Amino acid sequence: METMKKQFRIFSVLSLLAISSLVAEETITAQPAAAAAVAQPVEIAKVSEAFGHVIGKNLENIGVKFDMAQVIKGLQDALAGKESPMSEMECIQAIAAVQEKIFKDQCAENLRRAETFLSDNKKSEGVIALEEGKVQYRVNEAGTGAVVEAHYAPLIKYTGKYLDGSVFGSSKEEEMISLDEIIPGLKAGLLGMKEGEKRTVYIHPDMAYGTNGYLPPNSLLTFDVEIVKANAPVKEEAAVDAQKPQEKKEIAEVKTDVR
Repeated sequence: METMKKQFRIFSVLSLLAISSLVAEETITAQPAAAAAVAQPVEIAKVSEAFGHVIGKNLENIGVKFDMAQVIKGLQDALAGKESPMSEMECIQAIAAVQEKIFKDQCAENLRRAETFLSDNKKSEGVIALEEGKVQYRVNEAGTGAVVEAHYAPLIKYTGKYLDGSVFGSSKEEEMISLDEIIPGLKAGLLGMKEGEKRTVYIHPDMAYGTNGYLPPNSLLTFDVEIVKANAPVKEEAAVDAQKPQEKKEIAEVKTDVR
């Protein structure tokens, strides 16, 4: 897992370092076509600013808070032919080390906040704890229909949120999910729900995505869920699947490490 994370980070840095060479290659490739076409005036100031945005976005994606004054100095020194204070490989290794520390610090802080919240939340009126307290839920509206059981594929409406209340995903309409394919914490929170019931489910990182997936590492997740149908028939599953957008959602499957 750690090897995959480091490879991803090094790839990000290499991508940034390769920008200038890629632009040069594109320029060379485009020259024949440009010569055949009517020459168009180029606004160097605008192109320069746009190229700065490209660099800035890549810097942001790396996740390190760079000293921008020194970044600008490095650009100017490189153009002036001055020697860099580090080799490219040394630079990549240094950035990877900083990224690793930032990631570990974020993991520790998010886990601390998650456990503090769950410890306090379990004392709240109406909150029920499952899975040794790592999954909690509150019934917001009782249901009266069929009950969600293991291996079912219920039709639900949901909103997924982080601990601070910001939304990371939601259903635009009724959505079928398979209990065998979602994160363990959400599965535990859905079991036993009745049609028409609405719950808020609180999930410890260990029962969610932990340090894997695309969400911030060790995020505590909350889901506001409504059960529309306890188990969707095959015909209805097909109809709902056809209406789903093509992109995968965090609620839809258990992620493996992609960092």
